[in-house]
Amino acid sequence: METKTCCVTGHRDISKEHLDYVEQELRREVRAAIEDGFTRFISGFSEGTDLMFAAIVSEEKARHPGLFLEGAIPYPGRLKTKDQRFHELLDCCDGVNVVCRTYSKSCFLQRNRYMVAESQRVIAVYDGRERGGTLFTMRDAHAAGREVRVIRI
Repeated sequence: METKTCCVTGHRDISKEHLDYVEQELRREVRAAIEDGFTRFISGFSEGTDLMFAAIVSEEKARHPGLFLEGAIPYPGRLKTKDQRFHELLDCCDGVNVVCRTYSKSCFLQRNRYMVAESQRVIAVYDGRERGGTLFTMRDAHAAGREVRVIRI
């Protein structure tokens, strides 16, 4: 049986007034994915949506020991962040993939393409912006025939 993989894309800057809603909806989507047989979850480990998703999957691993959490890191320098939550969540990962060997303008785009290529379902936290990585990743996922579940804020 093939492993079913789900990744996340979303904004880094979620306003305080939307944080609880986004967390509640992300939790609902992660639980729905688990019920639908998804066992591998990929987070790009950026601030905001990605880290919230990683934290939720990490919590769910306690109830569902078969889950696999992967950190998709755009470039090695990202691992040098002083963000303690980033490191705590990275320690919860079952696998870490550094997508690009060095930093470039396109390394985040390449990370997002990797996550879409690996996944059958993409959960997107999206506020309607007409540009940016989240919109690009959603379009990429649609073009690749992936299931896209959108949490609108």
